[in-house]
Parts: sequence; structure tokens; C-alpha cells
Amino acid sequence: QVQLVESGGGLVQPGGSLRLSCATSVLIFGDYTLAWYRQAPGKQRELVASIKDDSITNYADSVKGRFTISSYREELWNTVYLQMNSLTSEDTAVYICYANAWDRPYWGQGTQVTVSS
Repeated sequence: QVQLVESGGGLVQPGGSLRLSCATSVLIFGDYTLAWYRQAPGKQRELVASIKDDSITNYADSVKGRFTISSYREELWNTVYLQMNSLTSEDTAVYICYANAWDRPYWGQGTQVTVSS
């Protein structure tokens, strides 16, 4: 069982930046993918960015050029980051960490990001 713990959400003004972090409870290795999803009120959950094997990245069109996903394998766990720049009100949502490891999906609880003046 893999648990994911997110941090770094909060309130930011339009044009500002935030960095989200997500740590796994155990070390994930082999063929795996880490990702960030988001869900805004009244909208479906959508993929924001993903990274496979700590190197192959994929981004939603709406965040390309503004968000950067990265991941690192520590000795006992993995960490995935989402650097978010040039934030707009459209980025307001709950951001949820995701891992696919050993062919099983795992989800974090989510962290709120609110972009408002």
C-alpha cells in the first residue's frame, strides 16, 4: 500500500507562483508514473502533468510553459513536485497527487490552490 502526502497549496495572487510537493510512504521503483491532477468545483478531474521513470514528462495544454513537474527517488521514498508559475484564476482547484506503481493506482488527499486577488 502506497500513501501519498501533498503539501504546498494555498492562496496566491494572479501571476504568482506556488510549488506543490508530494511524498510517497514507501519507495516506488521499477516502471512507475507520478502525476498531478486537479479538480475545480463543478468540473471533472483533469490531468495536469505526469512524469514517468523520473524523466518523461507530459503536460496539459493549459499549463504548458507555466508548470514544471519533477520527481526524485530518495533512499526510502519518492518525491514529486509541481512548480506552478504565472498562475491565473483558472488554476484554482484541488490538486491531487497520483502514483501508478506495480500496475496499481494510488491517490493523495489533495491540496487546495486558490488564485485570487
